[in-house]
Amino acid sequence: MPGQPNKKQKREEYRNTLNEKNEEGAMGELPKKKFYRQRAHANPFSDHSLEYPAEPGLMYWASLYPAFAVDEEMKDAPAQAEEQEQGEKAVARRKTSKQVEIADIGCGFGGLLFALAPRFPDTLLLGMEIRTSVTEFVQEKARALRNQNASSGLYQNVACLRANSMKFLPNFFVKGQLSKIFLCFPDPHFKARKHKARIVSTTLNSEYAYVLRPGGIVYTITDVEDLHNWMVEHFTNHPSFERIPDEELESDECVSVMMTETEEGKKVTRNGGKKFVACFRRPEDPPWP
Repeated sequence: MPGQPNKKQKREEYRNTLNEKNEEGAMGELPKKKFYRQRAHANPFSDHSLEYPAEPGLMYWASLYPAFAVDEEMKDAPAQAEEQEQGEKAVARRKTSKQVEIADIGCGFGGLLFALAPRFPDTLLLGMEIRTSVTEFVQEKARALRNQNASSGLYQNVACLRANSMKFLPNFFVKGQLSKIFLCFPDPHFKARKHKARIVSTTLNSEYAYVLRPGGIVYTITDVEDLHNWMVEHFTNHPSFERIPDEELESDECVSVMMTETEEGKKVTRNGGKKFVACFRRPEDPPWP
């Protein structure tokens, strides 16, 4: 006789059942984290078989934000007719009425996203996470919250995709598209030989400056002082960023949410640890000589 199903089998059965319920539009059942746990570290230099657009114009955001979908004008009538015949796939070929403006890079289980979504109901928020199971958890939670709040329309503006931001950030966003970027409790990569894998570096900061509009802000938070000093040093020394004074951050609700609503932030609070915050504004580009 077959024995009891193992943990992996139970996890897969639970996730398949939950996915079917939420896709059918039933009253959303929030996913349980224990079925989506995954090791905290992922090698950003590995080939993770990721899907990403060749350039931002080829990304079909309507599949992530169906409430904001608008029909895309297609010059090729036969192609349009063929697309209509494909049913659900036609939805994926529709654009959205708004662009993503807020990105949480390495969003984890999405605590920050779901806390900010009701505060910015008319702004599209995107979580980018490299871990497969964690990404799926955020996607299922977003679907469930949308079903639970169908009458109010809340959480239609939040989504998550699996992506390696260190490699493909400019593939998703055009120049100056984002108003806010969050880097919350990134992997510290303590060993010196691993520092090249940190999410903040001279090269990556140039990419953040490219996708961030003038006046936009990069928010950083960590419980590792060495990493905090590293991020401050690299952003401060970059010509496209200037640090925002701490007194100015006291009135920024995003900072308070960032400190209290993320999974790691709650863990640090429970353990009585310190949180180090630093935010950087993208100034206007200097005029050409």
